[in-house]
Amino acid sequence: MTDQSRSRNKRLIGAIAGYFGMVYGAGFVLGVVRTLWLTPWLGGRWAELLEMPVMFCAIVIAAHLVVKKIIPKCPLQEAAIVGLGALGLLLIAEVLGIWLLRGEPVTDFIINRDPLAGSIFLFMLLVFAIVPAAVVQMQGVQRRESCSKQ
Repeated sequence: MTDQSRSRNKRLIGAIAGYFGMVYGAGFVLGVVRTLWLTPWLGGRWAELLEMPVMFCAIVIAAHLVVKKIIPKCPLQEAAIVGLGALGLLLIAEVLGIWLLRGEPVTDFIINRDPLAGSIFLFMLLVFAIVPAAVVQMQGVQRRESCSKQ
């Protein structure tokens, strides 16, 4: 393995960990707020649905920060790797959290989810995976447009 590929791998691992960490941290804080304050007040479904737009903002901000600071000018494929790698970490963390913190099998958790909030949660997982690539794609379009105007 060359030094260049080793450096690239370190950047990708750092980007994956950073993206996962920022979004998981935001989700953890929002989950505490949702569980302690919003759910008793609004009910489970509405509390989760209210959390989703805030999580979307956290995902977009985290992806922008990672693409700008850790992997600037990276190819689209690397950004896709970051999104998919972070999704893998997030799924592992979710499964472990359900199993260790709640003490219930993951299958029970999935079966007992609210159908609407659960469906949107699955959609948000997909969004989480693709936003880094979307950010890189949008930056590429903006760069091409600004270069063509000059």
